[in-house]
Amino acid sequence: MQLKKLFTAVAAFALVQGAFAQTNLQTFYDLSRGHFTTTLEGFHVDGWGNTFFFIDYDYDGSNASDAKALASGSYFEIARCLNFWQDTAVGALSAQVEYNGGIGFPSQNFLFGVDYFLHNSSFSNTFNFKVLYKTFSKGTTSSLPLQFTFVWGMQDLFGVKGLRFSGFADVWEEDVVVFAEDPASDNFLKDGKFVFISEPQLWYNIGQHFGVPNLSVGTEVELSFNFAGFTGFKARPCIGTKWVF
Repeated sequence: MQLKKLFTAVAAFALVQGAFAQTNLQTFYDLSRGHFTTTLEGFHVDGWGNTFFFIDYDYDGSNASDAKALASGSYFEIARCLNFWQDTAVGALSAQVEYNGGIGFPSQNFLFGVDYFLHNSSFSNTFNFKVLYKTFSKGTTSSLPLQFTFVWGMQDLFGVKGLRFSGFADVWEEDVVVFAEDPASDNFLKDGKFVFISEPQLWYNIGQHFGVPNLSVGTEVELSFNFAGFTGFKARPCIGTKWVF
C-alpha cells in the first residue's frame, strides 16, 4: 500500500510539474565554444524503480560553407535504479547500475552502486546522492575507482511559478591526460587525477503564458576540472530552450 501511495504521489506530481516522468529535448548554444548541442533526456518511474537517460550531440563540424553545423561527437548515459523495498526503513536507498560513453571519449564506463533519495512533502525539491564503483575501458586506469554523484531539482524557485533550478555534479579519480593552455609550453601534456563535471541549469516555463506549457527557456553552465582533455577549471555558459514531450 505504501509503495502504491508513493508512486501515485510521484505520478500526480509529474502531471502538475513535468519534472518526474518526462522526455525532453534541450537545444543549447555554447557561448564560449560557439556551437550548438542537443540533449535528448528522459526520466521515468515504474513499479521497480526509475530509469534515467540522455544523449548529447555536439554540432561543431564544418560543412562546405565552413559553418559549424554537422554533428561532431556524441555522448550517451543511461542509469537504472532498482528499489523493491520502498515501504521499509531504507526505502530511500536504491541499487543503481549505469553505463556511459560516447564518440570522442576514450573511456567507456559501467558503474554499480547505491542512490539515496531525499525530497520535500510535495516532491517539488529533490536531491539524490550516489556512490558508484566505476569500471574503465582498456587503457584507462584509476587508483580509486569510485564516483560520487549529486543530482538536484528545485521547482518554482523563490516562489516563481515555472522557474526550475536543476543539475548534477560528478566527482571521480582517473589517470587521464589533459592538455595545457599553451601547446608550446613544457606542460602541453599533463597527467590528471581529480576529475569534476557539473552542469547546473536554470529554466523558466515561458510557454505557460501563451498556452504552450511544454516550452521553457534557460541557461546551463558547464563547470569542469580536468574534464574531456582540458586541464584546470573551466566555466562554459550556454543559453537554450527545452521542449517537454
